Amino acid sequence: MNDSVLHDLAALDGALYAAVAATDTPALDAGLRRLSHAANHSKINLSIAAALTLFPGRCRTAGLAGAAAVGLASFSANLLGKSLVRRPRPDREAAQVRVDRHVPMPSSASFPSGHTASAFALATTVGTVLPVTAAPLGLLACAVGYSRVHTGVHYPGDVVAGAMLGTTCASVVLGVARKLTTR
Repeated sequence: MNDSVLHDLAALDGALYAAVAATDTPALDAGLRRLSHAANHSKINLSIAAALTLFPGRCRTAGLAGAAAVGLASFSANLLGKSLVRRPRPDREAAQVRVDRHVPMPSSASFPSGHTASAFALATTVGTVLPVTAAPLGLLACAVGYSRVHTGVHYPGDVVAGAMLGTTCASVVLGVARKLTTR
């Protein structure tokens, strides 16, 4: 990609971030702040995966594969992606993100969103093994990703990249699981 395309993508990302910050949504602020905080350290994802392992058969398979995908996504986003890209976090004060939306600003780099990567890894893995869970877990993953922009700690592009990374990690885990079960 040439520099002008990257510049335009960065401008679009910043404009979308500013638009979210400028949109008054008092009925959503507290809930999205709580969701963003609850998703720290993959607490939501790993709780769902652990609960699934309590049931035999496909539920246990989905839980174990989901936990593996969350682990791979978290490692890929937080240890590889953030250290390679090193994108600074957004300036939520300059964007005038309302203080009542704030969660603590992480000290890590912004790109990609690890919260989103983990949420999409779980949703994709578990949703593939247990299709009845695909829609609710997909909606949860989208809500987690949006909450990270809403609270001012990520640009939308960080979330999109996190979603793509999480989906890719899920595909890797599912592919490895298929190979292991066919042996």
